[in-house]
Amino acid sequence: MKKIISIFAIITLLTLVIFTGNTYAADLDTLDIKTSKTTVRPGEEVTVTMEFGQSLGAYTFKVSYDNNIFDYVSSEGGTANDTTDKVIVTYYDTTGGTNPRTNMSVTFKAKEDITTSNPTEFTITAEGLANADASVTFDDIGTPIVKNVTVEPEYVDYTLNLQYTGEIIKEEEKEITVSYSSPMGHYYEHARLVATATTPEGADIQLLATDSTGLEHDIIESGWGDAQGYKIGGKNVSQVLQTRGIFSKEGNYSITLKLIDRDNSDAIIAEKTFQIVVAETATPVEPPVTTPEPTTPETTTPETIKPEQTPTTLPKTGINVYVPIVFILVSLLSCYIYHNKKEN
Repeated sequence: MKKIISIFAIITLLTLVIFTGNTYAADLDTLDIKTSKTTVRPGEEVTVTMEFGQSLGAYTFKVSYDNNIFDYVSSEGGTANDTTDKVIVTYYDTTGGTNPRTNMSVTFKAKEDITTSNPTEFTITAEGLANADASVTFDDIGTPIVKNVTVEPEYVDYTLNLQYTGEIIKEEEKEITVSYSSPMGHYYEHARLVATATTPEGADIQLLATDSTGLEHDIIESGWGDAQGYKIGGKNVSQVLQTRGIFSKEGNYSITLKLIDRDNSDAIIAEKTFQIVVAETATPVEPPVTTPEPTTPETTTPETIKPEQTPTTLPKTGINVYVPIVFILVSLLSCYIYHNKKEN
C-alpha cells in the first residue's frame, strides 16, 4: 500500500511539473515610470510612460488622476477605459508571444482655466503581468507608484508704478497715483504694499491714501492696508491708489515702492525706486510762441498780352486841312461882295 501511495505522489509531482512548465512568479523590478513634465501649464499636455525593462505579453495598468485638474487625452499600448478619474489600459498578445510590448503611456491635458498652483499626483497600479510567452508571471503592483507634478500658470512679475502730472511744489498737496499690476500674478495669501523715502536734510514727506472705511494711511510711514497683509494673485491683478503727496522742502527726493510677502519674513515680491524733484515755487508759464504757418503763395495765371493792332483809321492830329481852305474861300467871297457893292 505504501508503495502505491509513493508511486501516486511521484506521478502527481511529475504531472504538475509537466503542465506548469517553466512558469513561475517574480517581481517586475525593471519597471520605470516617468512623466514628460514635472511642471505643467494650463492647457498643456503631460504623458505618463511605463517602461517595462523587458517584453510583456499581458498586463493591465491603472493610472489614477485628479479630474479637477486634468482631462484624459489618449493612451498608447493597449485598450483604454477612462472612468473619469482613472485610466485602465489592458493588453494581451493574441499572437502567442510574437508581438510583445516594452512600454505603454497615457496622456493628460491640464485644464485651461487654472490660475493657481496645484501640486497633484498620478498613482499607478498593475495586475495580470506576464512575459512575452507567458512562461513568467509577475506579482501584481498593489501599492501605488506615485509620480508628482505641479500644474500652475506661467506667472508674470508684478510691476510697480508712481505717476503725477506737472510740478511738485513744496508744502502743496500733489495728487500722485501709486499702483501695481500683473497680467498673471503669483498668488500670495498675505502680501502688502510699503514704501520708503530719502529726502533732503531736514525735510519730511507724506504719501497719504484713504481706504474704503475712510481710514487714512501714510504709505511711507506704515504701508497700505491691513498690517497682516492681504491676498493677491491671478489673472489681470491690478490695484491703483490715489494718494496725496506732501513735501516739506524743495530738493531731490526718492520713493521706493515694495510689495512684500508677510508669510515669508517680508520677502520682497517686487521693488522699484522713483526720483522726484520738488520746487520752491511754480515756474512761471510763458505765453506760447505762435509761429505763423508758412503760406503757400497763390498761383496766378499771367494775363494774356494781346499783340498791338495797327488801327485801320489814323487818329486826327494837328490842324484840320479843311479849315484854311474854308477861311480862304470865305475871305475871297467877302472881297468879291465888297468889290461889287463898290462898283455899284
